[in-house]
Amino acid sequence: MATPSRKTSTPTTLASKKASPRDPSSEFPNKRSSAPPLPSSGPFVEGSIVRIAMENFLTYDICEVSPGPHLNMIIGANGTGKSSIVCAICLGLAGKPAFMGRADKVGFFVKRGCSKGMIEIELFRTSGNLVITREIDVAKNQSFWFINKKSTTQKVVEEQVAALNIQVSNLCQFLPQDKVGEFAKLSKIELLEATEKSIGPPEMHRYHCELKNFREKEKQLETSCKGKTEYLNKLIQRNERYKQDVERFYERKRHLDLIEMLEAKRPWVEYENVRQEYEEVKLARDQVKDEVRKLKEEQIPMTRRIEDIETQHHNLEAQIKAKATEIKETSQKCKQKQDAIERKDKHIEELQQALTVKRREEHDRQKRISNTRKMIEDLQNELRNTENCENLQPQIDAITNDIRRVQDEKELCEGEIIDKNKERETIEKEKKSVNHQIIQFDNLMNQKEEKLRQRYRDTYDALLWLRNNREKFKQGVNEPIMLTINMKDNKNAKYIENHIPSNDLRAFVFESQEDMEVFLKEVRDNKKLRVNAVMAPKISYADRAPSRPLNELKQYGFFSYLRELFDAPAPVMNYLCSQYHIHDVPVGTERTRERIEQVIHETGLRQLYTAEEKYVVKISFYSKKIISCNTALKTAQFLTVTVDVEQRRGLEEHLKEVNRKLQAVESGLIALRETNRLLEHKDNELRQKKKELFERKNKKRQLEQKISSKLESLKLMEQDTGNLEEEERKANARIREVNVQKAKLVTELTNLFKIYTSLQIQKVDLILQNTTVISEKNKLESDYMAVSSQLRLTEQQFIELDESRQRLLQKCKELMKRARQVCNLTAEQTIPQEYQTQVPTIPNGHNSSPPMAFRDLPNTLDEIDALLTEERSRASCFTGLNPTVVEEYTKREEEIVQLTEELKIKKVELDKYRESISQEDYDKYGIRIRVKFRSSTQLHELTPHHQSGGERSVSTMLYLMALQELNRCPFRVVDEINQGMDPINERRVFEMVVNTACKENTSQYFFITPKLLQNLPYSEKMTVLFVYNGPHMLEPNRWNLKAFQRRRRRITFTQPSQ
Repeated sequence: MATPSRKTSTPTTLASKKASPRDPSSEFPNKRSSAPPLPSSGPFVEGSIVRIAMENFLTYDICEVSPGPHLNMIIGANGTGKSSIVCAICLGLAGKPAFMGRADKVGFFVKRGCSKGMIEIELFRTSGNLVITREIDVAKNQSFWFINKKSTTQKVVEEQVAALNIQVSNLCQFLPQDKVGEFAKLSKIELLEATEKSIGPPEMHRYHCELKNFREKEKQLETSCKGKTEYLNKLIQRNERYKQDVERFYERKRHLDLIEMLEAKRPWVEYENVRQEYEEVKLARDQVKDEVRKLKEEQIPMTRRIEDIETQHHNLEAQIKAKATEIKETSQKCKQKQDAIERKDKHIEELQQALTVKRREEHDRQKRISNTRKMIEDLQNELRNTENCENLQPQIDAITNDIRRVQDEKELCEGEIIDKNKERETIEKEKKSVNHQIIQFDNLMNQKEEKLRQRYRDTYDALLWLRNNREKFKQGVNEPIMLTINMKDNKNAKYIENHIPSNDLRAFVFESQEDMEVFLKEVRDNKKLRVNAVMAPKISYADRAPSRPLNELKQYGFFSYLRELFDAPAPVMNYLCSQYHIHDVPVGTERTRERIEQVIHETGLRQLYTAEEKYVVKISFYSKKIISCNTALKTAQFLTVTVDVEQRRGLEEHLKEVNRKLQAVESGLIALRETNRLLEHKDNELRQKKKELFERKNKKRQLEQKISSKLESLKLMEQDTGNLEEEERKANARIREVNVQKAKLVTELTNLFKIYTSLQIQKVDLILQNTTVISEKNKLESDYMAVSSQLRLTEQQFIELDESRQRLLQKCKELMKRARQVCNLTAEQTIPQEYQTQVPTIPNGHNSSPPMAFRDLPNTLDEIDALLTEERSRASCFTGLNPTVVEEYTKREEEIVQLTEELKIKKVELDKYRESISQEDYDKYGIRIRVKFRSSTQLHELTPHHQSGGERSVSTMLYLMALQELNRCPFRVVDEINQGMDPINERRVFEMVVNTACKENTSQYFFITPKLLQNLPYSEKMTVLFVYNGPHMLEPNRWNLKAFQRRRRRITFTQPSQ
């Protein structure tokens, strides 16, 4: 293999996973530290790629590629990143992500785990190289563009790339790996356009497009002329059909015009009639207005007289009010004197009462002294008769000892009561706990019954009837099997429900045939309930042993038989064992499922269960072969609720024992309380005896103390003596003084009564004068009201006439407005002289007259209405006429003229087009590639279906090579086109690529391939780019291309001396 003149290596796998620190001498500078491009000269053509730099792009962390000016072979194993360089070229030159066929968003091309990526491409240009940089933001899925390190837009980049004739979307120039098959799918027209863009001058494709547009426009003109001619003929024919209808329409219009004139004159006649009525109402209103004025003049003297009387009345009212004030003041003075007299009487009464109290107090004092002396005498007699109480102390001590003994017994009894109460509380808590557990068991049973009620309502109703009528049966009747079965572990319920059908799970189990017939007759025949009932066998099957002991089956993963998974009453267990052989059906685990073939052939079991499946094994009657059938287990629905009957029975026995203990404790408490009550009673008796002895012992001392106290009290009462006669003398003197004051007050009160009477007489005289004035005032007001009533009626009549005048005036204005609208006159316009016959003055101040055209028309409403009816009848005879027909007729006439002119212009334009271009279909021009790979076959057109993949690849390469020398594009990219070729074609194609791409003055060529044949020819102008990738690659921070090149040169120079 020839040594390549240039090579560039990619980073290792380790470097591709994370960015590493960079060596200043490395040949992979990042985009921030790279030097600005310098103008270069050499074999590069205008627009060739000088350098490709990538950072965080697809498989690369940092990579820089320096391609040669001619053929560039990019070689590397699959997945190393060859096509990533192709993607970088496409995206870096403003290509669309979808063109690559990998992803539709540019953010997907950034290396996974990185937020940003960068592509930098340096293009050769004689005036100075062009560096295009594209930074990709993953989060925003946006790109930021730079040209020669200056920010720019994608549109500017696209313009710069197009100026260099670079077309990354043209398959004839840029053929990525995922688009190799697309080339053969190009239609002949698409292939021609791609070839024109690739090898032709820029104006070639534009001229082709203009030719197609000219031809298309010519066809459009022909179609337009033909369509307009046909449309014009249709318009002429249609107008001929509607010509007679148009003439009839205009005849009808003449009648309608006359109707319009009559309808226009009618408002003027109505206006004149209303105007005359308005003048009459206005005259009547003026007459009533004069009557109102006369009545108001008559009211003026009456009003003045009423005002004078009103003034006199107010003066009298003021005098009466003043007299009433004086009377009120005199009355208040009289009341004050009366109150003073009453106070004097009350003072005399108080003095007399005080004297009476003094007399009563003296009498009471004498009585208390007598009583006290008698009490002292009685106490002294009792003291003399009191015995000696010194011998009572021994009795008191004995009773005290008895009380202490009783209290000790009482404390002991109360302690026993407290202990019994604590014991009772403990037993009650235990009873409450047992009851709670029983309720929980009952709730579980209720859950099972609720499931039965929801799923099988008839069975549930039959269960309720059975519980209420058990006395009708001679032997035991078991409730539905699903209620009597109690799973030891509810996880195993699925085996029982999958083994026993639902019809038997809801069946009642009877021990007597007669009982079952009675039950079925009642619930099936009478109640029409759909229930199941079965008979328990007479022979016991529940105790039968299985065909094989469980210990022998444990090696296969079996852990139990179905019978051992639950508890049930004996009749139910007998029935299930006899009917479904639950004593002989084992239950296994997932281990059993793993060894199921061995289990079936070695155990001889006919039915068995694994963790999630049921197996039924049969032996063919004819072939004696073992046939097994497995079904998945359904989820348990009814037996998941587990009720431990033995535990519930134990709880009930425990509850009975607790109740017995509680009763015994209650009996002990009653006895202790009775004993405590007797001790309490005995203690009270002893205390009462002790109290009586103490009272007897302390009685003498108490009597002595009482006598001494009474003597002291008697001494004080005898000392508290008063002079009753002196008090009586003083009280009488005070009473006399008060009587003198009272006589003076009575004299003053008599004088005030005289003044009060005089004032009352004066007030009555004023009231009589006021009454006379009021009477006169009322008479005047009555006369005034009569005149006012007549005035109001007259004013109401005036208002009504004025409203009628205003209404007629408004109506006149409305009719005038309507009449002017009919004549198309505004309110400011005056009627022209040529339309006036008379000029009457109307209420709103405007001049109005019917037009001259109205002179020959009737002047009354009846005549106008009659003529209107006649003209309308004539107009109605013209039926079936549509105004739109006339409008359409007129429009068609105008359109015919317009279309005729347009058609002349179109025909002239069409003749000019036919003279300027030939009559060919330029839009159908294309390129067909015809190929054959065997001398015995004919040439066939290249299609995606006729040739094989290798043949299509060879044809594509031959076509591209044919374009290479004619190509005007700066570079061409072909990615892995040799994948489907056989070795012979691959070698021929490679030789052709090398010979063609390495010629002078040819464009740059990129050829990407994962492998090459041996002993292929190479050229010195080729550049081979090896892409290495693997765990043992040199890390990027240790990569130094210049050092490698120097070492290579030293080795080369030292070889001849050796």
